[in-house]
Amino acid sequence: MSNSLNKEKLDSILRVDHAGETAAAKIYDGQLAILKNTPVGPTIQHMKDQEQEHLDTFNKLLVENDTRPTALLPLWNVMGFGLGVASAVLGEKAAMACTIAVEEVIGEHYAKQAEILDDEHKDLKSTLIKFRDDELDHLETGVEHDGKSAPGYQLMKAVVQMGCRTAIKISEKI
Repeated sequence: MSNSLNKEKLDSILRVDHAGETAAAKIYDGQLAILKNTPVGPTIQHMKDQEQEHLDTFNKLLVENDTRPTALLPLWNVMGFGLGVASAVLGEKAAMACTIAVEEVIGEHYAKQAEILDDEHKDLKSTLIKFRDDELDHLETGVEHDGKSAPGYQLMKAVVQMGCRTAIKISEKI
């Protein structure tokens, strides 16, 4: 999209990524509310800390680019936390299954965004690539912690990914 990344498209990228990182941080908050003092607690805390770094970056980018956050931020906060709690209540494997499902979608999302950015936005492109790599590391962490062996894994993955993709489409616009 050389030189055709207009303000509207840039705003959409920043808005949806900010919304996603907000929801991701809330998912891990919800999981930590249940699993903080379990063997997987420090792993979840580490992923949460990385998501917070991503969120802090997008908070800064929204201000720098005079971009408003999604109007649905309060909803994504509640839904993210709820998803985190619900997955954690089902157990450590279910929490990791949730991580696998979410991070797979987000990794793909960041990769697609990075592809459309040109030299004019090389800093944002490198940020998205770094964050994509972090998200894919989280996905691998979920696999390493037996997330794929959670009861109902395929169904949970399908439902969570459909929710993520829907939230992305909505947050790009609203």
